[in-house]
Amino acid sequence: MKDSVAEEHLYLGFSHQYRDSIFPLHTSISLFLLSYCDCKLFKIFLVPTGENVDDQFVTKNLLGDLEVHLISRCQLPVVVQSCCLPAVVVKDGKFCRAGLSVVLRHIIQKTYDADPSKKDVLELLGFKKTCLKACAEVSQWTRLCEISIPLAVEGFLMASPEHCQTIPPDILQLERKLGEPVRVHNDDKIRRQKLQQQKAGAKDAVPVLGKEATEEGKTVEMHEHPLPSLELSIAFSKLLVQEVSDAVNREAPCIRRTKTSDLPLLDHVFAEGLYFTLADIVLLPCIHQFLVSSKKQGKNLVNLPLISNWYQRVQKVPGVKKAAGKCNMELLQFPELMPAPEEELQDLSSVPHELEEENEDSHFIGGPRPTMTKLMENGIEAKFSPHPCPNWTLDWTNLPSAVSPGEGKMSRDRALRKQQQLNNLVAAVTKLAKPGDVIVDFCSGGGHVGIVLAHMMPSCQVVLIENKELSLMRAKDRSDELGLNNIWFIQANLDYFNGTFNIGVALHACGVATDMVIEHCIKAGAAFVISPCCYGFIQNTVKFKYPRSRKFKEILSYKEHMILCRFADQTAVQLPPERRIIGKQCMGLVDLDRAWAAEERNYSVQVISMEPETCSPKNNMFVGIPA
Repeated sequence: MKDSVAEEHLYLGFSHQYRDSIFPLHTSISLFLLSYCDCKLFKIFLVPTGENVDDQFVTKNLLGDLEVHLISRCQLPVVVQSCCLPAVVVKDGKFCRAGLSVVLRHIIQKTYDADPSKKDVLELLGFKKTCLKACAEVSQWTRLCEISIPLAVEGFLMASPEHCQTIPPDILQLERKLGEPVRVHNDDKIRRQKLQQQKAGAKDAVPVLGKEATEEGKTVEMHEHPLPSLELSIAFSKLLVQEVSDAVNREAPCIRRTKTSDLPLLDHVFAEGLYFTLADIVLLPCIHQFLVSSKKQGKNLVNLPLISNWYQRVQKVPGVKKAAGKCNMELLQFPELMPAPEEELQDLSSVPHELEEENEDSHFIGGPRPTMTKLMENGIEAKFSPHPCPNWTLDWTNLPSAVSPGEGKMSRDRALRKQQQLNNLVAAVTKLAKPGDVIVDFCSGGGHVGIVLAHMMPSCQVVLIENKELSLMRAKDRSDELGLNNIWFIQANLDYFNGTFNIGVALHACGVATDMVIEHCIKAGAAFVISPCCYGFIQNTVKFKYPRSRKFKEILSYKEHMILCRFADQTAVQLPPERRIIGKQCMGLVDLDRAWAAEERNYSVQVISMEPETCSPKNNMFVGIPA
């Protein structure tokens, strides 16, 4: 084990204790993961929502062998006070990670970095370490695991008996997800192995039938003890560091010749498919509480056979029962969850697919001209405000090298264009900012905007928010080199930042992220300077529906608006000039809709083209000021 791992402080919310869990459930989930990983690398603090909490009562119950301290919200580091819990912060108080998925993924990575022999812990991050990496706003799966299921279970437990007779829709959504076919990176190979196993199992099940009868496809009965499913073999062989038998791996010629479309689908073993991942860790404390409560109320759990089977299967994973024991989770056993006859199963077809109806038209046919003409007939055209300071530029030659975006792996041409983009945003922010202002660089990436602002405006506090850890670490390294003291770094999804601020800025916020930043700024009553990007990724989400403004909604359907968004991405320099002109007009219309939506909420908004326009194919910029 490595000795030089820096101590970090982990802050967990505490509202109340119920049965064998600490609430909110995000806290129980975090403590369960720490126990599963046997991780003692963090100094853990519980942050009560109220003031009168019995220290002994909290620390002696449900915490296993973890040492936990109590701290009031007002005693938290200032950067943590701006974030939703759970949150992790390093000792210098400048770098914070916030939100359940970000914090859990960090616990896993830090555990492995401290002890590389714990490869099973690293495997929790899944294929290419992407498990629960996508933010909840764009990933329905992350949203279900990180937000919807914990909230649904908390609501179910808090509800009066007459209000918790039905299974929460989000639990039913998970049941349906577990019934969907599994797709993995080596899908074809495993499905061929499954077909081979099925054929082998069928042969074992034929008692006395001759060769001719078998080839004619007559019905045969499976033997009483069928072979374990290939999915189970693969899943548990990985957990136990074993190989699937050679008998399964060798493909017969007839198996190799089978079309992909004729191969059997793979069944779920764990939440994300075949392998035990962080998603299972997140779901287990939630589903456990739901099942325990349902059992105490005498509910029949046959409506959830897949969840029940998953719950039993997870208990067989090495280390799960031990971790549950440390957290005082008394896991239910299989006899208590036997499914009832099939006719009693609840029909899950009525459970709606989230956003299914709104986004059913994922492919759009035709060009943007009919939509643009429709808008023109209603007096709506793309329009841009004059640039307030088109010739303003930073003195890049006299700035420290760590301030320049060229400090990295950028080509000289790209670094020049990035400097030109920064000139536009910094000029706009400079006109808005006052000493003492808090400026938030949303979707900050490597900190190109935030670091320039922090260096140029030492009297302002600058906060960088970014979901990608490596990008934010690069930004912090540049900041440390410059010795900046007025800058914080927060690795989190936008929704987990709830601090007050005066100006929000974002350079090339991708797709819906632009609307998320605008919404954050409006809720905070803050001005904003934003350059959008990736219009083609715009689509309806749980929080955002398109078009955004009343005027556009009266004229365009969702599908028509999406056509504008798709063609707004047609601005690359290698495209014909006429295509780029149409793309720029579509960009202008999409952003005009966003500007009008903000103006409906008492903002004054200008849509400006950055100077020079060649600095980026995505050269639009909003400047919004609260009225």
